[in-house]
Amino acid sequence: MKDILNFGLVGCGAAAITHARLLAEIPEARLAFVADKNYEAARAFAEKYGATAADSLDAMLSDETVDAIIIATPSCFHKENAIAALNAGKHVVLEKPMALSTEDCDEIIEHIKSSGKILTVMSQMRFSDDILKLKRLISEGAFGRISLAELVMKYYRSSEYYSSSDWRGTLKYDGGGALINQGIHGIDLIMYILGDILRVKAFKKTSVHSIEAEDTLSAAVEFECGALGVIEASTCAYPGFDRVIKIHGDLGYCVLRENVITELMVNGERIDVSSDEAHNMSATNAVADVRYHRAQVQNFVNAVFGKEPLVTDCYDGRRAVKVIEAIYRDTAR
Repeated sequence: MKDILNFGLVGCGAAAITHARLLAEIPEARLAFVADKNYEAARAFAEKYGATAADSLDAMLSDETVDAIIIATPSCFHKENAIAALNAGKHVVLEKPMALSTEDCDEIIEHIKSSGKILTVMSQMRFSDDILKLKRLISEGAFGRISLAELVMKYYRSSEYYSSSDWRGTLKYDGGGALINQGIHGIDLIMYILGDILRVKAFKKTSVHSIEAEDTLSAAVEFECGALGVIEASTCAYPGFDRVIKIHGDLGYCVLRENVITELMVNGERIDVSSDEAHNMSATNAVADVRYHRAQVQNFVNAVFGKEPLVTDCYDGRRAVKVIEAIYRDTAR
């Protein structure tokens, strides 16, 4: 049996850098090939990270030494890239969002079933110790009956961010704006912690940027557990702020900034959660830190080798897309 999983990576943008870095830290994984529509970009990337440049995804898929494909292409290509990889007999690590619609997610799922391969959608913050702690506290009833939840994602993206690529901020290629691109991890997290969202009422606007999709969105939601909630997403809140999740019950509350618990009251008692990590955590640091990405890909590698179950699967990826789709649908009324 093989003891090293050979990866091909398609797409050489910012997410690809994270994957190249984390693969170097996993003993059972190796970045073997890199492909991009810009071959020179792929060649430079491959040289930097000790891989071989390929001129297309098809070239990597036809190579029998490649075991798994990391898909870090623009969102609109996720479905076709994932299906092509699965049909070629490759396991898949798929960047968020899983696809641009639940219909496309379902098509990917059918190919997962027929191929017998493993696919994970990147939701790396699920591997944070504090998020796992918060999920456990809620399951134990430590906050009593949950009544309210807030998910606030006030980010900033410059005009140059959108103009630097022909797909960012478009409905056809990006699927939307602040919510599906920047906000999808927050959507995934709050449902991972509290459970599914059943109903939504939402508004969206393009307030600042010259883009087709929204740069500002606000939604009121109802969770399956009975709690009501508010979701805010923006890419025009200068200079940009950390993602914050607040959960309130009749016995306590929790404030989660990025992936760190900064305030906590359990069963009516305030808990000291001060730490260097809490003071130093920021959205910038969170992007630079690959440990949670590494933890998820390590779990994926272990699942492929049959050592442990896959933690985050295609159904988790679909769940986030379904809620975002519902929010967008409501804003169109």
